[in-house]
This record gives sequence, C-alpha cells and structure tokens, in this order.
Amino acid sequence: MKNVLVTGADGQLGKCIRDASFSNENLHFMFTDQADLDITNQKALDRYFDTYQIDYCINAAAYTNVEKAESDEKNAYKVNADAVEKLIKACNRHNTILLQVSTDYVFDGKKKSPYTEQDQTGPINVYGSSKLKGETFITEQCERYFVLRTSWLYSQYGHNFLKTILNYAKEGKPLTITTEQVGTPTNANDLASALIDIIQSENKNYGVYHYSNSGEATWYDFAQKIVVLSGQLNKTKLAKTNHYRTFAKRPDYSVLNLDKFESVFNKECIHWEESLESLIQKINSNS
Repeated sequence: MKNVLVTGADGQLGKCIRDASFSNENLHFMFTDQADLDITNQKALDRYFDTYQIDYCINAAAYTNVEKAESDEKNAYKVNADAVEKLIKACNRHNTILLQVSTDYVFDGKKKSPYTEQDQTGPINVYGSSKLKGETFITEQCERYFVLRTSWLYSQYGHNFLKTILNYAKEGKPLTITTEQVGTPTNANDLASALIDIIQSENKNYGVYHYSNSGEATWYDFAQKIVVLSGQLNKTKLAKTNHYRTFAKRPDYSVLNLDKFESVFNKECIHWEESLESLIQKINSNS
C-alpha cells in the first residue's frame, strides 16, 4: 500500500482530497495541517519523512489570499516558494514523488487563447510570482514531480466565490460582478480526484500540467450560473461591470489548455457548468 502525505489538509482542497480518499482503499493517506507539520521548518519535515515512508506528497498547503499577498510578500514567498524548496529536499532524500498545485496566475493574461504548458510565464501579482518561484524550485531541483496549474478553485468548503455568491443570493443582497477577467471556474473536488488519479496511474511522465474544468467564463458568467442553478435568480439583484477595482492585479485572460493532461492521463476534464450544477445539487441535498 502506498503512503500519501497531504499537506494543507484544513484548506478547501485538502478537505476535498480527504473526501475523495475514502473511495481509494489501496492508498494510505496521511493528512496534516500546520499544527501537525510545519512545512516551512526543514527539521520538522525531515523528522516526519524519516518516521514515515512517504511514497507521494500532495502539497495542498498554500498562501492563497491574492489581495493580502501584495502587502504580505514575505509570508507569501515563505509558504509558496521557500516551503516548497524544503519539501523538495525531503522528497529527494526519500524518493518521494511530489505533486504540487500551482495556478493560472503565473501568466500575465495578455494571450487570447488557452495557455499551454510551454507558454511564457509572467505573473503580475505577488501571489502569482510566489507560486511561480515554487514551480521553478521544483523544475530545477526535484527529481520526480507533477506540477498541476489550476484556476478559480471553489468547493463546498472554506471561503470561495461560490459560497460568497450563494450567501449573498440567499440574503437578497445586490451583487456587482466584473466581466473584465476570463478564466475557468474549477471544482476543487474534481482537482482532488485528478491528483489521486495521477497517483493511481503510476504514470512516470513527470512535469508541468494544466488541469481545470473545461470551458471559459467571466466572473459575472460564473455568478449568474450560480444563482440560476441555486434557484435564487428572481430574488438576486445581479449587475455586471467592466471594471472592478482590486489591490492586486489579475490576468485578463487565464484559460488553461488541457490537452496535455487529457492525453497523458486519458482523462476528460468536465465542463465547469456541469461540475458546478452537480456540486450545487449536492449542497442543496445536504442542507
């Protein structure tokens, strides 16, 4: 049985991986949050890896507050880059395969067609820069790895766009949503399944991959679909704007090309609207 370490277990992706792990009895998952394992501490990492035989490490720990990162650059790099370099050292020593989750924000958004893994990176905010630095450490130092760039993650857990829109809609609050950014909403449950599928495949085609749901949307499109699928359209005051001021710059276009992932792992990525509908139905049935 393979041992799979999952860092960042208390985040939305970590919780989705935990849910998905229940149907994978041939893998032994070890879930850790910062209190269990501080990945910014090399000695703590070395002790953990020395104690347990880790075959795969899914690094779901990340500094993901895009706005705050602009004024908290030191901590963003500490978690998204420096900690990754420490993980690499532990993984290399123990022949562990590292699965790193990265972001569409490593691109500048100036392209008008989906970004491939070969496209030039050029982040325009601290969050994207810190994640790219982590990627660079991996591609230059790690012996066996998969980097999955993803986009616009949401789920039934934590603080995310889906839950914010649902809460506002239920309260009948007016919403003004931007149309100036185009990307792909991605269900974190699908990403969790994709990460586990990579492990189950025992594929050795290491490298950088793009994974998200398929299709594309603006944030307004995403919000509108949420209120429609949740049956809240009639009571929701939803308006669009072509400009929404934020502290951190965002790429105008960050849709990811999924061809490499689908080809190598023989797995079709679900359309974002289909995945969103499925999750909203699940949330409604559990409420």
